[in-house]
Amino acid sequence: MSGTINENLYVVRSHPADKTEQEFESSLERRGLYLLCKRVFDVLISSLTIIFILSWLLPILAILIRLDSRGPAFFVQRRVGFLGKSFFCIKLRTMIVNAVCDHQQATSNDPRITRLGKFLRITSLDELPQFFNVLIGDMSIVGPRPHMLRDNEDFGSVVSNYRFRLYVKPGITGIAQLKGCRGPAKNFHSIFHRYQWDAFYIRNANIALDFKIIRLTAIQIFRSMFFFKSAKGQNEPGLVRETSGWALAKSASSGE
Repeated sequence: MSGTINENLYVVRSHPADKTEQEFESSLERRGLYLLCKRVFDVLISSLTIIFILSWLLPILAILIRLDSRGPAFFVQRRVGFLGKSFFCIKLRTMIVNAVCDHQQATSNDPRITRLGKFLRITSLDELPQFFNVLIGDMSIVGPRPHMLRDNEDFGSVVSNYRFRLYVKPGITGIAQLKGCRGPAKNFHSIFHRYQWDAFYIRNANIALDFKIIRLTAIQIFRSMFFFKSAKGQNEPGLVRETSGWALAKSASSGE
């Protein structure tokens, strides 16, 4: 684990372990219909996206990636999923082929990121192949982002009951991302702040909130495409996510 994170010699216990497990069990009983609708929605949207968008867009992006740098067009990495079960997460490759990709987080000015990769990361187009993960059931469209195995272990050693975020399927997008929690988690604050938003989503998840997250994510992606030339790093698109995330929190708390 990085030296920055190791400076935090304390562990924050966000929820008692027994309370967390009780919340999970009760949520399954109360949200059975919601989870069924969510899965039907995931299958429907991922199928339509793959057939009508990815069928022609992915080949184009794959060719551009191969022309931009040596290596495969896709990057497949083992990530932590629902209830801690690992799965292979599919992304478009945005870095040069390197030996530390499974344990070293990417930074905003990471020299491993290719020219095309910078555009793909800012616009989140590198995440498009994950609709295949959604279709087969490893992921959902909305949910906490899946971590690398190394990061999940490291973050869990800093925040007690960090496994709470594993009580739902990981997602392509989520509140934490709209709130600006993207890129490397360099210190305790960034880890815990991201966890708080993931936990918030798990406790308040519903169809209306999922639709709002998807809508705001789409708006953010289109904005990042139009303003790519003026963007200097991943933190600038985060300004849009910061505002959107706060609006999400207010609407979810008020039952909107």
